[in-house]
Amino acid sequence: MRESRRNQQRKEFNEMKDSGERQIRVERALQKACEALLAERNAEGFWEGCLSSSALSTAVAVSAFSVAGENGDAARLVKGAQWLLSHQNGDGSWGDTEESPGNPSTTLLVLAALRLAREKGAGMDESFEKTLKMGAAWVERMLGRGWGVEEVQALYGEDRTFAAPILMNCALAGGMEWGKIPGLPFELAALPAGFYRAVNLNVVSYALPALIAVGLVLHRRGSRAGLFCDWLRRRVTPWVLRKLWKMQPESGGYLEAVPLTGFVVMSLAGAGERGHPAAARGLEFLRRLQREDGSWPIDANLSVWLTTNAVRALKPVEDANFFKDGRTAEWLSRCQAAKAPAFVGDAPGGWAWTHLPGGIPDADDTAMALLALAELGTAKGVEMGVDWLLNLQNRDGGWPTFCRGWGRLPFDRSAPDITAHVIQALWKRRNGRQGAEIMRALKRAEAYLRGCQRANGSWVPLWFGNQREVALENPVMGTAAVLPALAVMGKGGEACSRRGVEYLLKCRHPDGGWGGGVGLTPTVEETAQALIALGGVTEDEMARQAVGKGMDFLTAKVESGEWRQSHPLGLYFAKLWYSEKLYPLIWTVHALGQCRGMI
Repeated sequence: MRESRRNQQRKEFNEMKDSGERQIRVERALQKACEALLAERNAEGFWEGCLSSSALSTAVAVSAFSVAGENGDAARLVKGAQWLLSHQNGDGSWGDTEESPGNPSTTLLVLAALRLAREKGAGMDESFEKTLKMGAAWVERMLGRGWGVEEVQALYGEDRTFAAPILMNCALAGGMEWGKIPGLPFELAALPAGFYRAVNLNVVSYALPALIAVGLVLHRRGSRAGLFCDWLRRRVTPWVLRKLWKMQPESGGYLEAVPLTGFVVMSLAGAGERGHPAAARGLEFLRRLQREDGSWPIDANLSVWLTTNAVRALKPVEDANFFKDGRTAEWLSRCQAAKAPAFVGDAPGGWAWTHLPGGIPDADDTAMALLALAELGTAKGVEMGVDWLLNLQNRDGGWPTFCRGWGRLPFDRSAPDITAHVIQALWKRRNGRQGAEIMRALKRAEAYLRGCQRANGSWVPLWFGNQREVALENPVMGTAAVLPALAVMGKGGEACSRRGVEYLLKCRHPDGGWGGGVGLTPTVEETAQALIALGGVTEDEMARQAVGKGMDFLTAKVESGEWRQSHPLGLYFAKLWYSEKLYPLIWTVHALGQCRGMI
């Protein structure tokens, strides 16, 4: 009996010792991570970040300069083309990021860009033809010999937002017959936004500039839709070109996005509108965003998204100096849209992903901005932001990205991750003037989340994926987004939440980290998101144990320096992959700060 008691005491002592050592390691890692994150904040009080270079963006920009550029653009054209040549995968393809496997869309656009650059005399060496042949052979293996319009359109299903520009770009490079590409109904841009909901237009709301510019070049270069429709398109062309110019921000970048702006520029030039002011201003935008190595990112930055995430990450750390500093709150308040955006006709009050003029308000960033402002202790603009969100809720109870009721296409249909963030933002305002309306909206939102939970207990997000997952989805990130929303509403102990927790526990890797799903290689970003979600599940012993091992995983990554390596988990428009250098920093701080009390 005495020996058994001594063994038990020895075991408890060792566990206390291990727990104390783990706590010390976590605190040191958290301090190191906080210092690194705060060092990334600029003098104006926000985080700008750095998006990965994109082969797709670089290809579109190279094509735009080949078709519409000036003599002074020759050097940047050469640098862009050389970057593409040096970043071909071993199998002949190109992926969205330097860490991405090849995909047909990016490879087709790169091949088109290189052919156009060759026509401009961009200084290709003898290996150029071999590069083109390898790329073309890879496309044939993926799409089939003699691939054409149908194969490209099949990559995107009903959504013609991206298929039409790809086919147009190929046609500009001589790789596709103009007459075979179906036209786009750009004449519809002359109608009010409410009409698009009624006809269920197969182009998402943010893509109106592409609808106009790509539709115009297809109309003028070969696409025919009948005598009346052709007559109508000729009549409305001056009007929709004026609308295209009106939608363009001062920066010149539509949505601050390189692909969208590049497609507009090359389309205008291909349609005989090379001198249009939108083309000139678009080229200036592309010139500013080219990097020293010759590449382009998908977008200028995600400054608002990164800053709101950083504020929420720092809250559990209780950094007094940061929260006394009012620069971030003032900057974030200034980013709120003071007038309705030209794109989709929504009311003022929302936030975009970036502070730059090309961003347009969306539900995810508006929700995160409201959450960050609550943490920063300011109410400026909050009621208007809440009204904006309430007016955006879809009939199914969820929230879309930009527009209510546009249709079933991505970014206009409801998404679990967006809805979860909106729930958390509205919950904080439930006792205010809009309380009754908020509670009705939250009840519908909860029903939506219950309805879209998968049989395995997971939710799938719109904005994140995993390149190693079979369907390229990221149920770990989606589930991690939804669980905190259910928890704030007091639903953390109910069946749907328990099933979500069980799914996350099932996805845990033996080394303590998480990937995007069951059996996938762990990353810092996915591990941190899973820990943030499980950090609120204090009553589940298995969850507590998983959190402890997950903290060990993150702590070891911070100690080794590997924690700053970002991974291509982010999904931009049209499912373009990207990585962001600040994601691992921000989410590591959030996870370590929130979960340190559980070990």
